[in-house]
Amino acid sequence: MLGSLNGSPIHCENSIQKMKFQTINPSTEEVITEHEIIPKDKVLEIARNSKTAFNEWKQLDISEREDYFRKLAQVLRSNKERYAKLMTLEMGKPIRQSLTEVEKCAWSAEIYADTTGKWLEEEIVHADGKKHIVAFEPLGTILSIMPWNFPFWQAFRFAIPTLIAGNVSILKHSNVVPQCALAIEEAFIEAKFPENVFKTVITEHETVAELIKSDLTQGVSLTGSTSAGARVAELAGRNLKKVVLELGGSDPFIVLDDADVEFAAKNAVSARTINAGQSCIAAKRFIVMKSVADEFSRIFSEMTNALIVDDPMDMKTDVGPLVNKDGLTQIEMQVHDAVSKGAMILAGGNRLERKGYFYKPTVLSNIKNNMKVVTEEVFGPVAPIIIVNDEEEAIKVANNSEFGLGASIWTSDEAKGLEIAKKIEAGDVFINSIVKSDPRMPFGGIKKSGIGRELSKYGLREFVNIKGINVYEHKK
Repeated sequence: MLGSLNGSPIHCENSIQKMKFQTINPSTEEVITEHEIIPKDKVLEIARNSKTAFNEWKQLDISEREDYFRKLAQVLRSNKERYAKLMTLEMGKPIRQSLTEVEKCAWSAEIYADTTGKWLEEEIVHADGKKHIVAFEPLGTILSIMPWNFPFWQAFRFAIPTLIAGNVSILKHSNVVPQCALAIEEAFIEAKFPENVFKTVITEHETVAELIKSDLTQGVSLTGSTSAGARVAELAGRNLKKVVLELGGSDPFIVLDDADVEFAAKNAVSARTINAGQSCIAAKRFIVMKSVADEFSRIFSEMTNALIVDDPMDMKTDVGPLVNKDGLTQIEMQVHDAVSKGAMILAGGNRLERKGYFYKPTVLSNIKNNMKVVTEEVFGPVAPIIIVNDEEEAIKVANNSEFGLGASIWTSDEAKGLEIAKKIEAGDVFINSIVKSDPRMPFGGIKKSGIGRELSKYGLREFVNIKGINVYEHKK
């Protein structure tokens, strides 16, 4: 049994009661919908149909598959408002951010439609034979297990490169966002993809485990917590399945003494509060040089206090609710732990006295290494400021984490930023920018933040057979 596939208590889903489950609007705490669980036999039938679809889909020329994704981009844009409202309704993302998320999915589809042919082009290698070719061939049906926090982007981030490479896919989305999951499948249908190339299943974890164990799937990708990733990796490993994992993070945000402090502070607010801080790549530890710490802390706190925390359907809202009651309770516990150990609250520090799971964006100072806001992933809008004396200490503190997903460095000296970036233990490092994903660049983590890469040509090649074809002279 896999247990929760989408994380620790802060990532947890609504409990499944027999064959149905409810979804809750995090802004109002009202029940939105009730969904039925697809039974195991039906899911396995879907997987068998996907296997059949793969045999035809893989035969298409890459240019033909690229055309489908150009159409998909059009579908996403034409339905952008409806998709955005679904996201905001189910998991509380501010509507402005939801609209941006759909647009990013469409843009990514276009990027792959324009570049896949080049990225999967056969390579010629000069070796001891007449001809040596490296070819990239699809594997089959790839299962994706996705979380609720970026309902569209994380599903499409996986699906676009996986399908355009010639694979087919089954999506097991978080039970927090079932309407989003179904809408994603509908987008592929509206774009006229062949039947069963992409399917959504709303099902139990035990059925997911059966899919991983069966010969109906050839790989699995999960975005979620470290504990969920470990369980999936173990099961995939026992069944010799390729696995890609994008897991938790505790990204350092390093402000050097030569940084534009106001610019860094402005970006720090975005880095910590996008999606109410519920992001694996959100900045979570603000490591600031002593010489600029007071100025940074003051500006950061002022800007944080100025954020509008309100109804996420309002275009003026900056920060919406946390996804559920468990998420809110977890954040309260982590802040209380920090304060009890000497942390000072510079901004926020409490929930809003209203319906919904709203928590004020919070800035903390006087941080110690034994506080939960340092040792745990904080999945909400809470920013601990850690003061360091020099660059060497900043690097040491940044790397003192079991996670290694992303990091950002803020400096006016590009050469210094590049030098420090090479010393940071992370899958992605940004200089003078917040951490973000881009379909043209590889994305993923090291340490307990993940295995493998998504996006760019490197993500495209994760679920392909990298086949060596070797030709030698026929000699009698």
